Amino acid sequence: MSQDLRSQELTNGIDVAEYLFRRLKQVGVGSVHGVPGDYNLVALDYISKNGLKWVGNCNELNAGYAADGYARVNGVAALVTTFGVGELSAVNAIAGSYSEYVPVVHIVGYPTTTAQKGGLLLHHTLGNGDFMVFSKMSAQISCAVSMLNDPHEAAVLIDNAIRECILQSRPVYIGLPSDLVTKKVDGDRLNKPLDLAYPPNEPEKESYVVDVVLKYLHEARNPVILVDACAIRHRALKETHDFIVKSGIPVFVAPMGKGAVDETLPNYGGVYAGNGSNKGVQERVESADLVLSIGAIKSDFNTAGFTYRMSQLKTIDFHSYGVTVRYSEYPGVRMNGVLSKVTEKLGQLNIESGPNPTNDIPHAQLQTSEPTITQAWFWPRLGQWLKPNDIVITETGTSNFGIWETRFPRDVTAISQVLWGSIGYATGACQGAALAAKEQATSKRTILFTGDGSFQLTAQELSTMIRQKLNPIIFVLCNSGYTIERLIHGMQDPYNDVQEWKYKELPAAFGGKEGDDVLTYRVETKEEVEKLFADEVFVSEETKQLRFVELVMPWDDAPEALKQVAASAAKRNV
Repeated sequence: MSQDLRSQELTNGIDVAEYLFRRLKQVGVGSVHGVPGDYNLVALDYISKNGLKWVGNCNELNAGYAADGYARVNGVAALVTTFGVGELSAVNAIAGSYSEYVPVVHIVGYPTTTAQKGGLLLHHTLGNGDFMVFSKMSAQISCAVSMLNDPHEAAVLIDNAIRECILQSRPVYIGLPSDLVTKKVDGDRLNKPLDLAYPPNEPEKESYVVDVVLKYLHEARNPVILVDACAIRHRALKETHDFIVKSGIPVFVAPMGKGAVDETLPNYGGVYAGNGSNKGVQERVESADLVLSIGAIKSDFNTAGFTYRMSQLKTIDFHSYGVTVRYSEYPGVRMNGVLSKVTEKLGQLNIESGPNPTNDIPHAQLQTSEPTITQAWFWPRLGQWLKPNDIVITETGTSNFGIWETRFPRDVTAISQVLWGSIGYATGACQGAALAAKEQATSKRTILFTGDGSFQLTAQELSTMIRQKLNPIIFVLCNSGYTIERLIHGMQDPYNDVQEWKYKELPAAFGGKEGDDVLTYRVETKEEVEKLFADEVFVSEETKQLRFVELVMPWDDAPEALKQVAASAAKRNV
């Protein structure tokens, strides 16, 4: 279509669905996850017409997980489900995105506005004429709800929802009735990109907070920086990195903050999670006279059972919604601007030299004669195998805690769900993350670590990965059940067991051809792991096949950090 015809079309108006999907493309969405249903089918016709790709997942829950993983790599994602039965299947995934600040645009195909006004007894309803009941549910896990019942308001509501999704880094809900799909809206609005910049801090307030922070920084002799997930979610990584590099202050990450800091920096010290930290890290952080906490989320798993020992009198908290210096709160002063100005005005600090512990384990300690693949051996060893720019996804359970002991090379993206902790999340998220990486046309490897019990919940997404010709590396930790649950309660009880599957045969069952689409492996010893890690085809970011590994570990083995958290959970009666 010529530019003149396109301009004329925008002026004359375009269909609501076209406006919606073109806006999504403008903000960076390349693919749309979801499951077709009769109330969204007409809208789905507009996806490919507007330069987007339809993924098509095995179920709505998996689609929601995949959209979450896609958003964490891409910056924003879109999910389409049908009214009632479809959207409710995705609610768990959307709640996780809300909990962990992940921007997902959830589009729900609705019955016609006429049917809604008439309270008709339609399928996928509760049979009581209430068509708003499900949107009310989703309102609790969305930062905006836009019901597109009037074409005169549709474009404004779409723009507002997408803007809020990205600025607040949380899901939004868009209800699209099937008879509104083809209604006309002002297409000329698309010529003006959405303003996705954070509003600047009020200058006088910001300057005052910066001066207060600098005062305590210059008084400190033994400060540390602790970076957490909200530095990632609220786009403060550049400001954080610049501050870390210029200040030279020892820096640590919380578990949810893995990947937020360049772990090759000389002042990087490891993962701090209270009693779940290694001894040197815990002592260094808890002995600090000032803790500069950036984007903290102080949940139970993220703090190893609330075992942080840092006084608020020694803490400065930087957040998207404000800054807290000791017990003085400065709401509305966003961390991005404050960190930038603090770095700019930093000057010479008076930091006393001291030990800067790391999570590194000497190579000699990794070379043991015991052939069994243990958690204590595997995760530090993994750090030597990872490459810059890898995307590493870990499932709730042993993987989530084991990765604390893995030293990342630079620019690794870490994806986990430490706060929401929905079992099975990681496999779906792997599909979304791998797709986002593919769309970016980079040579990033997407690597998944998930337990056998977790994998059984969402194994179908392996099918979607094969169908979409994605090539992640998938490690299924075969340890006979729910290890994290065993440690909390019921070590040998049958409810923590799972049926043993022939995992290596699943890619074939899902239509993958060995050698063409997939490569499968089973490793049971450290020697076999080393051989696999040295296999040029397996390790290469250029390999086009999905690589699927059965990684056999003892059923009762777990990372030390997980043992600590599980013991704490057991004492609290979960």
